[in-house]
Amino acid sequence: MTPGARVQAAIEVLDLVIAAARANGAPADRLIGDWFRTRRFAGSKDRRAIRELTYRAIRACGEVPETGRAAMLRVAAEDPELAALFDGNGHAPATIVSGEPVAEAGLAPRWLVERFAASEVAEADAMALLDRAPLDIRVNTLRGGRVELPEGGERSLAAHGWRYPPETSIEQSDAYVHGAIEVQDTGSQLTCEAVAARPGETVIDLCAGAGGKTLALAAEMENSGTLVACDVDRTRLSRLAPRAERAGATGIETVLLDPNKEVQALQRFAGAADAVLVDAPCSGTGTWRRNPEARWRLTEAQLARYVTVQARLLDIAAGLVKPGGRLVFVTCSLLDEEGASQAEGFLKRNLGWQAVTPQLPAGTPRGPGLRLSPWQDGTDGFFVARFERL
Repeated sequence: MTPGARVQAAIEVLDLVIAAARANGAPADRLIGDWFRTRRFAGSKDRRAIRELTYRAIRACGEVPETGRAAMLRVAAEDPELAALFDGNGHAPATIVSGEPVAEAGLAPRWLVERFAASEVAEADAMALLDRAPLDIRVNTLRGGRVELPEGGERSLAAHGWRYPPETSIEQSDAYVHGAIEVQDTGSQLTCEAVAARPGETVIDLCAGAGGKTLALAAEMENSGTLVACDVDRTRLSRLAPRAERAGATGIETVLLDPNKEVQALQRFAGAADAVLVDAPCSGTGTWRRNPEARWRLTEAQLARYVTVQARLLDIAAGLVKPGGRLVFVTCSLLDEEGASQAEGFLKRNLGWQAVTPQLPAGTPRGPGLRLSPWQDGTDGFFVARFERL
C-alpha cells in the first residue's frame, strides 16, 4: 500500500471506531483486527502503519470526532508531511478543502475535563493518560526456580515486576507459555501488594473478573489458605481456571454472583475473611493509555452508576471482614468520586473502621488513600485505599 492509501485506510477504521463509541459497540482493537481480516492485501508493515495512524488520531481528539476524516485532519494539522498525503491520487484521501470539519484537540469530552479539574488532576498527569503504555509483567513465584525472562526488560517498582517496550511480543516467550510470567500493569501489581495476603489466610477477591489479581494473590499466599474469586460475569470468571492451571495456582474457589444477591451467596464467609479486595467496576479513566477511545464512550450517567455500585460493593465487603482484618478498595480511575470521596464515604457509613495508608513504593496521598498516575509513577491511573476493621 502507498502511504496515502494507508492514511485512507486509517480514516475508514476511524469511522468504525467513532460509530462504535457512539453506540457502545466493539472496542477499537477488535474493530482494527476485524478490518484487517477482510483485507488480506494489507501486509505486516501496512497493518502496523494503519494501526499507528488510527491510534494517533484517537489520542489527538478530545471530543468525539464527526468523522474519521475529521479525526485524521486533526493530526494532519500538526504534521505537514501527513497533510501532503491528502492528494486524492490513487487510494489516497481527497485533497484538504479550506473550512472542512477538523476534530477538536484535547484530553477528553468537556464534562470529563471538568471532572479531572475538580479532582485536582495535574495537567501533566492527565495528558500522560494519552501516551502509549509499556508492557509490564509479573514473575510468577508459584513456578519457582530461575525464570529465563525475555530480553529487553528492566525491573519495575513492583516486587516481582519487569517492564518492556510496548511492542514486545511477550506471549510468544517460553516464560509466558509455561506460566512463569503474567502480563500485568505495575500499578495493578502494587494494588495487590496493598492487600498483603499471607499463606494460610482467607482472602476474597470480590470483583475478580478474569482473575489477574487473583493469581497475584495466590502467589503471595503460596497456594495455602482459602482464596475466593467472585464476579457477576460468568464468561470472564470462566477464564480464571485455565489461567490458574497455567500459573500453577491451586485451590482457588470461584463464586458466580447474582447482582443484588451477593450477601446471600457469600453468607458463609460473613465476618470470616482476613482480607477482601474490592477492585470495583469503574470508569476506567486510568487505563486510557491502553484504550484511548474509552474516553469517548463514558457518559455522566454511566459514571454515576459506577459510583453507586462501588459504594454498595464496599458495604458488602465490610460484612465479610473479621475483626482485625483488612479491606482494600481499588479503582483504575483518577476521579475523586471513584477514589478519595468514595473512600471517605465508606468511613462515614461504616463505624469501627480506620484507613491505613498502603505502604507502597509509588503513589501520592489523596484523601484516605493513594493515587497512582502514569506521569508520577509510570503506571496506569489507580486509586487504592486500605481499611482495617477495629
